[in-house]
Amino acid sequence: QVELVESGGGLVQAGGSLRLSCEAPRRLPGIKVMGWYRQAPGSQRELVAAIYMNGDTKYEDAVKGRFTISRDKTKNIVYLQMNSLKSEDTAVYYCFVDSAWNKYWGQGTQVTVSS
Repeated sequence: QVELVESGGGLVQAGGSLRLSCEAPRRLPGIKVMGWYRQAPGSQRELVAAIYMNGDTKYEDAVKGRFTISRDKTKNIVYLQMNSLKSEDTAVYYCFVDSAWNKYWGQGTQVTVSS
């Protein structure tokens, strides 16, 4: 089973910043898009941000202007820079990769924003 190595979560005060990272295996073929979903307890998992192989990005409306997703193409690493964090950003963040063959997930990293 392909595992995405995900890190960078933690506890931060409202208005602070965190940066998440997620690394896919270099051997993984046919990657189309990488990004993050997030899920708060009792809530549906929602797409937060995604980056396509041509560099185009997509964001949930609630994080536009605060979060920035980027990718190191050579290393298959994606980063999510999260600024001006709010309490409603608190969730487990799950990295994902969509490829020509399958969809893969990271183990999740907890982001907690105190108000």
